[in-house]
Amino acid sequence: MSTRSFCKRAYSFFKAYPSASKLLLLSTCSGGGLLVYSDSSPSKRTLTADGQEIKKKKVVVLGSGWSGYSFLSHFNNPNYDVQVVSPRNFFLFTPLLPSVTNGTVEARSIVEPIRGLMRKKGFEYTEAECVKIDPSNKKIHCKSKDSTSLKGTTEFDMDYDILVVAVGAKPNTFNTPGVEEHAHFLKEADDALKIRRSVINCFERASLPDLTEEERKKILHFVVVGGGPTGVEFSAELHDFLVEDVAKIYPKVQEFTRITLLEAGDHILNMFDKRITAFAEEKFQRDGIDLKTKSMVVGVTADEISTKERGSGEVVSEPYGMVVWSTGIGSRPVIKDFMHQIGQGQRRVLATDEWLRVEGCDSVYALGTLNKKEFKGVVKDICQRYPQVELYLKKKKLRNIANLLKSANGDNTELSIETFKQALSEVDTQMKNLPATAQVASQQGKYLAKCFNKMEKCEKKPEGPLRFRGEGRHRFQPFRYRHFGSFAPLGGEQTAAELPGDWVSIGHSSQWLWYSVYASKLVSWRTRSLVVSDWVRRFIFGRDSSSI
Repeated sequence: MSTRSFCKRAYSFFKAYPSASKLLLLSTCSGGGLLVYSDSSPSKRTLTADGQEIKKKKVVVLGSGWSGYSFLSHFNNPNYDVQVVSPRNFFLFTPLLPSVTNGTVEARSIVEPIRGLMRKKGFEYTEAECVKIDPSNKKIHCKSKDSTSLKGTTEFDMDYDILVVAVGAKPNTFNTPGVEEHAHFLKEADDALKIRRSVINCFERASLPDLTEEERKKILHFVVVGGGPTGVEFSAELHDFLVEDVAKIYPKVQEFTRITLLEAGDHILNMFDKRITAFAEEKFQRDGIDLKTKSMVVGVTADEISTKERGSGEVVSEPYGMVVWSTGIGSRPVIKDFMHQIGQGQRRVLATDEWLRVEGCDSVYALGTLNKKEFKGVVKDICQRYPQVELYLKKKKLRNIANLLKSANGDNTELSIETFKQALSEVDTQMKNLPATAQVASQQGKYLAKCFNKMEKCEKKPEGPLRFRGEGRHRFQPFRYRHFGSFAPLGGEQTAAELPGDWVSIGHSSQWLWYSVYASKLVSWRTRSLVVSDWVRRFIFGRDSSSI
């Protein structure tokens, strides 16, 4: 047999059996020793000791955002079949979206395709949107992303045994007239790209000949609504673009640019330390950003934005070239409908218990009675299940939970569940929901995945706190959020950082900390290398000013 003929036969063999090439490579690397090879495609069958096939429970995950991707990344229990349903086939690193709007970072650099994770984990993925949840029949109703190209298969139902809702939220317009039609949002990659094109188009339009100064001022008036982290960071990024790049690219129209930041409250960044708030407001004033607090937007048209001053009640209208709306988030329609079905229609967000189980899906309730002596024995479990109690006691400088109970029950030796709830009512009125941040969502996804991974073990040996409405212990420890700090980029290579331990850092050193933390939190080495290269490119060549 000639060498050429042998190569042809070998090529045909390896083409027909791709796994054989892996076998050859591993055999060569192992020095010809004994080798056991298993294809990377996971088996869908799980067998018992006597060879019987176990029917796996089907876990359906809605969404590929922070909580969903974190859950999928840490999920390792082979006793479940996992099906992911999401209208986008990628994970988006949302904290860097403001950097995409001015060309500091490219949109593709902050997305991680989800198909790679699905293949690695052996999960199934369907690109569709869940439009209705039917908890009574354990079904979800879905629509494909593009109904025009998938005729006849645009809608379908999917069964589930366990449903993980991780669809995220949508921008909250507070039903303000004209916002949906005329304002830009900053929640998705497409939003950031639209803003980027709109900013460049504003400068190109303002550079046209025969325009008056008033027309140029209108076109180059950028309005940002919302003084939270997203609005502040976008304003800072836009200002940096104007100062560092527009001055060189559009020198004739630079003088007509103006940025206005509108905030309905008394201050911007009101969730941060007061030192950060004061520094941010002072810096924005120095940078020439027109900061207007106590200004509530009451309407947006194609040419003007109207605000109502909280003190005087006066309504003021101003022309603008572009409006970015970042006032907060709200529940998606599918979640609102689901909340009505399970009796949470009056709530603003979906309520869960301390194990992230949706309240209202289980209709079993019970009342019981505890002796005060018995109650003291489970105080540790109470503070574990209700961490707001411990925070409240520290805030009110109370020594222990007995002080809280005395006001509700006096010297009575018996403590009913209702009395206990009454004692905690004051605590709950002063506690807020966890912030809707990437940090919270990521920790929740990781926690829930770990619960699934040790489900069988904890069924036999529960590790959670004592049950107040039953015997024994809960299977798992409740979810506890750990806050690792917050960043607020303020432009000019300066960032404010609020870290655990009441540590506040503001300045250039915090900016480098921001770079390192965000680079480390990206979900793959691919995205890390792309983002870091984008930062280096910007330092050397400036920002990309194309409208692509």
